[in-house]
Amino acid sequence: MAQAHLEKRSDLDYVRAHPMATKLPTPPRVGMVSLGCPKNLVDSERILTQLRADGYQMSPDYAGADVVLVNTCGFLDSAKEESLEAIGEAIKENGRVIVTGCMGKEAEAIRTRFPDVLAITGAHEYEQVVEAVHAAAPANLSPYIDLIPDAGLKLTPRHYSYLKISEGCNHRCSFCIIPSLRGDLVSRRPDAILREAEKLVAAGTRELLVISQDTSAYGIDIRKEPRMWKGQEVVPHMTDLARELGKIAPWVRLHYVYPYPHVDQVIPLMAEGLVLPYLDIPFQHAAPSVLRRMKRPGNDAKVLQRIHQWRDICPDIAIRSTFVVGFPGETEEDFEYLLDWLDEAQLDRVGAFRFEPVEGAAANALPDHVPEEVKEERYARIMEKTAAISAAKLAAKVGCTLPVIIDAVDEEGGATGRSQADAPEIDGEVFLRDAGHLSVGDIVKVEIEDADEHDLYGVPVTGNA
Repeated sequence: MAQAHLEKRSDLDYVRAHPMATKLPTPPRVGMVSLGCPKNLVDSERILTQLRADGYQMSPDYAGADVVLVNTCGFLDSAKEESLEAIGEAIKENGRVIVTGCMGKEAEAIRTRFPDVLAITGAHEYEQVVEAVHAAAPANLSPYIDLIPDAGLKLTPRHYSYLKISEGCNHRCSFCIIPSLRGDLVSRRPDAILREAEKLVAAGTRELLVISQDTSAYGIDIRKEPRMWKGQEVVPHMTDLARELGKIAPWVRLHYVYPYPHVDQVIPLMAEGLVLPYLDIPFQHAAPSVLRRMKRPGNDAKVLQRIHQWRDICPDIAIRSTFVVGFPGETEEDFEYLLDWLDEAQLDRVGAFRFEPVEGAAANALPDHVPEEVKEERYARIMEKTAAISAAKLAAKVGCTLPVIIDAVDEEGGATGRSQADAPEIDGEVFLRDAGHLSVGDIVKVEIEDADEHDLYGVPVTGNA
């Protein structure tokens, strides 16, 4: 009896010393549909990171979400229609929808079609989006569960990350409405960019993809505002920033670069291995008359000369670009000029688009619009031309050993990766055999055994980890 009494007293003392555990509130869940370019994806990551810090959890489907965010794209009419379809689907499947992104400028049109939308905000209006979510699904903050990784939340795989260095654009290309959607160029502080890069790499990022509306214009608005970074001054300029990023991440890839003269300064960094030998330059066209109507900078002959110089300095450099066919006033002579220019330039990766009028773009008012059937015919011809160039350039890599970053490993012992000439989602891939020992994010040497128009095939070199 004495022993039993002692046990009961012990149990009672334990209960008194350890009151009932606090029941944590169930946090509201947010779903996200992110459309458009990588810049939109970065905006989505920033919004979700802030919401996670505010006590929200993410939902992978409509059914589990208390509210759904749709980050829209409004660059082309086809992109707008895709955004509207996504909004409609979210309303049908969930009913509680907040719209943000580039189409936020067209709030009246969205509300006319979808009157039940809870709120509409514009591009990079992060605070307004978060406030709208707070109003739609209030969160109960808890110090026990409201923790986020230092690098923030990511919508891309762990091993690569988009790094946005500025917002907006100072150009006024006649086919583009980005400045009206996102405003003029606003550059981020270099120390803030480098701090974010360090956090991303510490969290597992192996490849940084530098993005903006105009990467080569970075810093022109804050050129007199250098910042201290690790005991030294960093000037807000593309070359200086690229050099510092190259000290942080194994791979640094530059996107959306205009061919300004100072771009020449970054090529030696590629030759040194600090930055990937890859330039994404949206030339859009080559015929001088078309470039003038587009209000695009660039002298086609001088650009060709510079491309040759870049290859002299860095023979492995890969250049990707995009072109618009069927722009108003484009003649058959203009188009033939473009095809000849491509023969001379020998670009590694090329995407092409048929001209599409966008509401608010100055190009809509230009005379001599090209018939749709002519656009289709020219599109087919430019794709045939660039596919042949790509096939020849990739065939020349057979027998070479290239560094490859691994994106996926399958159960059959194969793997999929990318060479330094391949950005995720938009360029080619490298398909590997006998690669079951590799892990996603590994950077390995691969012997190239075969090639087609867009992709490479190979095997890891013996001795890779």
